[in-house]
Amino acid sequence: MVPKLPRSAESPEGGTATASGGITPLGKLPDRGRVMCQGHIESVTFVPADRTAEFSAIVAEDDAGRPGAPGQRRPPRLRIVWLGRRRVPGIEAGAEIRVEGMLARGKDMPTIFNPRYEILSRQENE
Repeated sequence: MVPKLPRSAESPEGGTATASGGITPLGKLPDRGRVMCQGHIESVTFVPADRTAEFSAIVAEDDAGRPGAPGQRRPPRLRIVWLGRRRVPGIEAGAEIRVEGMLARGKDMPTIFNPRYEILSRQENE
């Protein structure tokens, strides 16, 4: 079962994070605090069986365009990590997702550990 998110979220400053239902754009994430973000899953990472269980995915903004198109910069990205899990049902490349959790600044990109999530749509396999 997929956890449901509230329709709006409060920013760390106490007000609504944005006018669009509390969703913070990935390019405007604070250094830390509770955030709600939305985008598509760009990639997922599986760890080998001999390592501690961890499943992670990279989320990119939808309005910035899909990566890889000629002449486009890489869109803002967010890493989401589930500790103690080797797989999360429905979390796959191309899926549209909304996540909520405490933001941490990693060395290379912002990260949310064990986020609440809602799958908005899935990419159909051809």
